[in-house]
Amino acid sequence: MTIEALRTPEDRFANLPDWPYEPRYIDDLPGYDGLRMHYVDEGPKGAPVFLCLHGEPSWAYLYRKMMPVFLDAGYRVVAPDFFGFGRSDKPAKDETYTFHFHRNALQAFFERMDLTDVCLVCQDWGGLLGLTIPMDYADRFTRLIIMNTGLGVGRDPGPGFIAWRDYVATNPEFHVGDLMKRATPILNEAEVAAYQAPFPDPSYMGGARRFPALVPIKPDMEGVQTSLKAAAFWSQKWSGDSFMAVGMQDPVLGPGAMKAMQKLIKNCPDPMEIEDGGHFVQEWGEPIAKAALEKFGL
Repeated sequence: MTIEALRTPEDRFANLPDWPYEPRYIDDLPGYDGLRMHYVDEGPKGAPVFLCLHGEPSWAYLYRKMMPVFLDAGYRVVAPDFFGFGRSDKPAKDETYTFHFHRNALQAFFERMDLTDVCLVCQDWGGLLGLTIPMDYADRFTRLIIMNTGLGVGRDPGPGFIAWRDYVATNPEFHVGDLMKRATPILNEAEVAAYQAPFPDPSYMGGARRFPALVPIKPDMEGVQTSLKAAAFWSQKWSGDSFMAVGMQDPVLGPGAMKAMQKLIKNCPDPMEIEDGGHFVQEWGEPIAKAALEKFGL
């Protein structure tokens, strides 16, 4: 069944600062008939892969300060936009978006790309979803870069998240660019416009509206069982190399949440602390990417 969706006009993405990458698209993922997913794929095809997954309410543009470091070192970077975000199509009905709608799309994308020797690079929903993928492809993931994220295992994440969830519920037409600016004061106006670009008007914002309500914070919510299995994988079976960076000014997924993730992930080293960094710590991403490569010996 075809999913009714909106497609952001290409001219909205003209002249993006620090974003020279050619857009690529897949429009026939199984189960997602008629939906077109955007991704970036740069660097040599046979090289180790850095799979960069964004979260709410951003898109692959969030990685523009990390991607050049990986590419300059000779590696491949793949960075998709989840449906509802960036240059990917945006289902028109809010109820289309569920935890497994997104998770299954990410899995279908991963299988289509047939990636191996992968470093998962994740933050926010890029982790909530992305951290559930390696358990199904343990031989394909060799490294992890984790930043300001967690797993949705049915626990209350605290008042900071609840306030954010309720804000979106009561302000469903929030301005994405303004939100990014408030959370990341170092952004200039052109960068703010790049984050707003996917959303010409609120009808395109179903994905951004829905994500906060989908975080699995109660035991009976969709995604909890998948996330619990992923937690067991990371604590018991993960044998790859890990690197953690924390935006210390993040009020929700900052030092406390990441300390818990460090304890969960087998052999995860102490984190790199970005003192001025907020939730979108990739905006301080160049030194993070360089430190990760050094840690991995790449």
